[in-house]
Amino acid sequence: MAYPLTERTDTKRLAVSIIRALLIGLRALAIVLSLAICLPIHYLWRFFRLPSPWPRFFFWLVATNCGAVIKTRGNRLKQDVFYVSNHISWFDIPVIAGVTGCTFVAQDGIASWPIIGWLCRINKTIFVSRTDRMQVSNQIVIIREAIEEKYPITVFPEGTTTDGHSLLPFKPSLFQAMAPPPKPIMIQPMLLDFGKVSRDIAWIGEEAAQDNAKRLFARLGIIPATLHFLDPFDPADFGDRKAICAEAERRISTALSASLSGEPVV
Repeated sequence: MAYPLTERTDTKRLAVSIIRALLIGLRALAIVLSLAICLPIHYLWRFFRLPSPWPRFFFWLVATNCGAVIKTRGNRLKQDVFYVSNHISWFDIPVIAGVTGCTFVAQDGIASWPIIGWLCRINKTIFVSRTDRMQVSNQIVIIREAIEEKYPITVFPEGTTTDGHSLLPFKPSLFQAMAPPPKPIMIQPMLLDFGKVSRDIAWIGEEAAQDNAKRLFARLGIIPATLHFLDPFDPADFGDRKAICAEAERRISTALSASLSGEPVV
């Protein structure tokens, strides 16, 4: 017996809705379980004053659990490095941290987010205000102190997210920490590329964080995530923060243009 087209369409939509709801539940449960496993071991490592790999492993689990298949290109610096990346979504953080074990410079508003803010603090995130210019000098001091540590730092100098197919002008303020750097350190620009699915997962416009997370958790299929580690450069060769910022932006912009045109990213 043949069913009417509209009935078959409604049945298909219902099935997809059920599958998406199950995915949201299963992925949320997997993240909770991952945290329940990694967090106690992380504190155990901290108790014995050992370098803890568990925040990095947890972020990698979050990224892969949500469907990310992560690849890297180029030679990644692992120490004495200041990463500069384009910014597409909150999902950038588990992808980048899962690969590099870095901490981030993030907006101070994230510090108050339930669970997420707490996880960011565990990962030694440096919170800065993008609106209070009076705090800029203090923030630069905090960043310079963090640079003295051995773990790498990542900044998103666009200041907000894009659809992954364009760049916004980079803001030079955070590069003041590199002019001059407090110790010998290299800046390594990197291009985060989600390929054709960038617009599917981008967090832009007025979309709430929880709505974007729900949409990503419900997404069917894999998320191809490629981190292109571009040639590093010495900030001491560029004098001031504006010149350093411009060089990082130029390299990432060139890499993005190559990626969008199907050319090799170098």
